[in-house]
Amino acid sequence: MVTPLKENGELDDTGLQRLIEHLISGGVHGIFLLGSNGEGPSLTYALRKELITKACNYIEGRIPVLVGITDTSFEGSIDIAVHSKEAGADAVVIAPPYYFPISQDEMIDYLESLVPELPLPFMMYNMPSCTKLQLSLETVQRAKALGAIGIKDSSGDMAYLHELLEKFRNSPEFSIIVGTESFLPETIKHGGHGAVAGGANFFPELFVELYNASVAGNSDKITVLHEMVKKLYDTIYSVGKYPSRYAKGTKCALSVMGICDDHMALPLRKFGSKEREKIKNHIAEFDKINVV
Repeated sequence: MVTPLKENGELDDTGLQRLIEHLISGGVHGIFLLGSNGEGPSLTYALRKELITKACNYIEGRIPVLVGITDTSFEGSIDIAVHSKEAGADAVVIAPPYYFPISQDEMIDYLESLVPELPLPFMMYNMPSCTKLQLSLETVQRAKALGAIGIKDSSGDMAYLHELLEKFRNSPEFSIIVGTESFLPETIKHGGHGAVAGGANFFPELFVELYNASVAGNSDKITVLHEMVKKLYDTIYSVGKYPSRYAKGTKCALSVMGICDDHMALPLRKFGSKEREKIKNHIAEFDKINVV
């Protein structure tokens, strides 16, 4: 879930409520706070805590809440994890601490120190483009032995994803969840469990239906819905020049739809008027064909 912000950088409380209701009415099975699209590392600890508290209050236990606690500070991660527990979240999500390059052994040592301090179940998060470390299968296996309930893989590496699926094929209690939303049907087909899809912020029904069709093995419906997902990549995700266009496009789409503002936390900035007009036209195109 994105973090709705006001122009002055404060939490957009009204937009947060609207977004949560939009997601829940769209059928999502859970909400992940403070991930990449949530701009977690760019937010102050105070704002992160405010988001967690208010989101949990608005969700009211209707669906599970997962909170990203990844931080450059060990104590900072624990602090957010403790607050998440107090606010009523269900689990926390851990990626490697960013900035300093670390080894697999150092990551395992980090987990062995962190996990005993966690008050909630935890899931791993493989995001090498942002953390400099692709979690090895051995590291993921060690995390599972320490109690991890699953992993979200946002590497975009299909071969790695297949290795994960094969490695943990006989561990159905360990969830393999993909972050590259176009990989959802393939993930389910090979024994995975779902996706954390950024596009579900604005089109939740599309991804819920794609998940349902994938679980049911409805190949005709999968083909139609997957084409729509690919269209997102060719339209909304292709506006702008930089890798940040995914996050910017997602927030801009929500703003065009009247759900929440599209202000970003620095160093990111929201799209200008030209890009916004393109997003508006793309959303209108999807409205014409009826997303689901």
